[in-house]
Amino acid sequence: MKHPSLIFLTGFSGSGKSTIGPLLANSLGYDFLDLDKEIERQADKPITRIFAEEGEDHFRERERAMLESIVGRKELVVSLGGGALQNNDCFSLIISSGTMVYLHSSPLILAKRMSHKTDRPLMKGENGERLSSEEIEKKILALLEHREPRYKTAQIMVETDTKRIGTTVEELTRKIERYVRRAEKNQNSHSQTKKQSRK
Repeated sequence: MKHPSLIFLTGFSGSGKSTIGPLLANSLGYDFLDLDKEIERQADKPITRIFAEEGEDHFRERERAMLESIVGRKELVVSLGGGALQNNDCFSLIISSGTMVYLHSSPLILAKRMSHKTDRPLMKGENGERLSSEEIEKKILALLEHREPRYKTAQIMVETDTKRIGTTVEELTRKIERYVRRAEKNQNSHSQTKKQSRK
């Protein structure tokens, strides 16, 4: 069953999911789960090593299994990995079980935010070499072309380029609370209609 209060934060790496997620969960009074960090904890190694040693397909399998374990939960904010929606199984699980929130940032801002990070596969070239800011931005643009159509299926979207984190959290809290109330009301109304039709 779909639970509107199961919130999936999606967006490209560097859009603010891991930073905003716990603050948003606290504001809503929900629990928080960072999917990538939980995968790292269970695998006992960082994502870069999982990609290098097991390959992306195996990582996506871990991701799918983790998502399956939380389907059905309520009042939970989940920070998704940047590429989680590209896996068809993961995408189906997400859209059928909760509410998706897209944190949108421009490629230029994403590249700036990520240029100092060394723990993301995105930061490296085919041979493991570190990419320049310009190369990172080009890579982001290419990946966004494929990923954004699914990002944009989110029920809620906010821009994270220039807003302060606190402002973004406040805006998201208002939007999510309003959306969840409306969705739960519609679900209850639908359930009542079905019950009456059976009489």
